Amino acid sequence: MATQAEIDRKFLDAAYAEAQQGLSEGGIPIGSVLVRNGEIIGRGHNRRVQKGDPILHGEMDAIQNAGRQRTYKDVTCYTTLSPCMMCTGTIIQFGITRVVVAESKNFKGFQDVLSLAGVQVTDAHEQRCEHMMAKFIADHPELWNEDIGE
Repeated sequence: MATQAEIDRKFLDAAYAEAQQGLSEGGIPIGSVLVRNGEIIGRGHNRRVQKGDPILHGEMDAIQNAGRQRTYKDVTCYTTLSPCMMCTGTIIQFGITRVVVAESKNFKGFQDVLSLAGVQVTDAHEQRCEHMMAKFIADHPELWNEDIGE
């Protein structure tokens, strides 16, 4: 039987693959998957650049791709970067109870707000995601600042 850490690794790998897809499309490398009972119900990546949509962050794309759900209370959100305020609000709004973040070194996000709202947050501190985002931010500071509203 797989441990929680092994399960988390599997789904962080899927989120990382989404981030890589976004990068290959010329977008911002942030990916996310939503998981219920060991199955991915929604996946996505930041497609703001590709779609010209200012709110299409990775978590938002995954939620959109999951479609209407009776509930999200039994869903875990895996994301390659700590969620911004918009994505944090959406996670709270839909009652997602657990978020696993691959990295928060490059962007702390609003994990404190998630925790205050009763969401269980796990930060995996994944170096591959830290390096990917640090390189992207260094190479495209104007695009990154636009993404985080600066």
